[in-house]
Amino acid sequence: MLRPFLALLLLATSQAAELEQVAAFGKNQPIGMAVASRPNRVFVSFPHREPFLHALTEIIGGERQPFPDPEWNRYDTTAPDTHFINVQDLFVDKADHLWVLDSAPGSAASIFGKESGQKGGYFKLVHIDLGKNAVVKTYDFPELPKDKSALNDVCVDLSHNLAYLSDPGLKAIVVLDLASGKSRVVLQDHPSTLATPGFVLHLDGKDVVDGGGHPFSSNVNGIALTRDEKYFYYRAINQTKLYRIETRHLADPALTNDDLAKHIETVAETGVCHGMVADAKGNIYITDSANQSLKYVTPDGKVETLVKDERLVWPDSLGIGSDGYLYLTCAQINRRPNYNNGEDKTDYPYRAYRVKLP
Repeated sequence: MLRPFLALLLLATSQAAELEQVAAFGKNQPIGMAVASRPNRVFVSFPHREPFLHALTEIIGGERQPFPDPEWNRYDTTAPDTHFINVQDLFVDKADHLWVLDSAPGSAASIFGKESGQKGGYFKLVHIDLGKNAVVKTYDFPELPKDKSALNDVCVDLSHNLAYLSDPGLKAIVVLDLASGKSRVVLQDHPSTLATPGFVLHLDGKDVVDGGGHPFSSNVNGIALTRDEKYFYYRAINQTKLYRIETRHLADPALTNDDLAKHIETVAETGVCHGMVADAKGNIYITDSANQSLKYVTPDGKVETLVKDERLVWPDSLGIGSDGYLYLTCAQINRRPNYNNGEDKTDYPYRAYRVKLP
């Protein structure tokens, strides 16, 4: 009776998901991740922080190539409309086009829910045709207050011709009309978009607090759009619940914030999460920094663990390939000097990984 049990146990162990390294980036911190499916193409972005190499890259044979070309990646603040300034997030839509969120808030701290009063933030969303590897159009969000906004993540809904963006600075969701270029701020200051007061991240055995005694805190941050573009998922980092709302409600400009609030669903308790992505089956993959793992929420609301690995230090952005793998970056933000009394505890090189989907 024991041998069949052991055989099943060994089989389950051999089939457990394992983390595989896709690329290494030296001291260049990866942030954004997206994967196109026709064919499988992997893209990784990097914020403008020294040492700086490229803002947006395609990973080919484990090596970075500037994308869409070297000129867009040449840092030039005098020509921001044709050069990347601070690429924050990436998204591949169902037509296999790449969307690049170039987000440089007037106050970098506003991404974490604070404001410095600085002016002059710059934002653009860049639409790239992957068939031609060429920029199609850019959007510059003229309606947003550039001193307070801090656009963080983006999803593009082709069914409604809209983009949805998390804005931890405004504590809201931004809805961008891709036809007109006009944007609306919705669900601002709603409990689902706010960090929980007093909620402090505890990673690597210590609280994530800077030298001034300020805990890391972010309002609405990670977002995901289901492949059928029916549901939009979102949440703040400094709280534990995952929420969703049907996109048909976000697409209706006649609905007030109170109207929208009636359609918000609490999906699951998921722990601390930075980034998320949806697969074709309706699973929502989420990062879990506190447990150095990746989890997924099934369509019926169950939370499952995909992989647990000590290398998963602040897993940040996710992408799903047509090769059956989930791709991700690890930003290690909690190991940077500002959260460790000036000591850099980053485990170099920074890396991107992949793991087989269930």
